[in-house]
Amino acid sequence: MKTTQSENIFWQKTQVDRSERAKLFGHQAKVLWFTGLSGSGKSTIAFSVEKALYSADHAVYLLDGDNVRHGLCKDLGFSPADRSENIRRIGEVAKLMLDAGLLVLCAFVSPYQADRDQVRSLVGKQDFIEIFVETPLSVCEERDVKGLYARARAGEIASFTGISSPYELPKKPDLVVNTHTSNIKTCVQQVLQLLDKKCAIKRQIFLSE
Repeated sequence: MKTTQSENIFWQKTQVDRSERAKLFGHQAKVLWFTGLSGSGKSTIAFSVEKALYSADHAVYLLDGDNVRHGLCKDLGFSPADRSENIRRIGEVAKLMLDAGLLVLCAFVSPYQADRDQVRSLVGKQDFIEIFVETPLSVCEERDVKGLYARARAGEIASFTGISSPYELPKKPDLVVNTHTSNIKTCVQQVLQLLDKKCAIKRQIFLSE
């Protein structure tokens, strides 16, 4: 999706920067990118992580794949080009939220390595935490919480990841969790432990609950 950018726009530097927001919020801003098949547990984990962080007075916001397609990306379909544009837009939003000092949780299938790499490059690799929710396709199909796999198998949904469209495994994720072999609480603890190492959150608050 190509657009022509005006030559008459300039980046405006504000009087409040990320370092000042970090002092206000008590933590460094990061983007946590949850990727995996539909039904793998991405959103479930991300929702729980968001709740834990919020409960401990951290500035956090969650961007979910279905939610953004109700507004920001409602004009996009599921072709490879539209999927890439969907992730590009989310990356730009995440970058703005990162500058605002937030812990940004992003739960998206994001099946293509190039798209995930693009977001990593956009927000900065030091601020991008990739979390692969590695749940087998067979398990995701058994769950089929939204009935999507059955419809995809019946040919009612075209370009469905894992069935008629590929999912490219992350090459070097920062964390791998599996909702098939571990319960949600354990997966959430693993995420919080990693986040504590990355930006010194108040990890002990969550893990003692």
